[in-house]
Amino acid sequence: MPSKPCAACGLPMTWRRRWAKNWAEVKYCSDACRRAKGHHG
Repeated sequence: MPSKPCAACGLPMTWRRRWAKNWAEVKYCSDACRRAKGHHG
């Protein structure tokens, strides 16, 4: 299984089936981390 670190906290995220179509776009392990990075919009 591919995995990569969360862009915010660095925790390894293991590939999940629900991410199959947008794995390249997954950067954060959680909504909290997504907000922490100050996503525009």
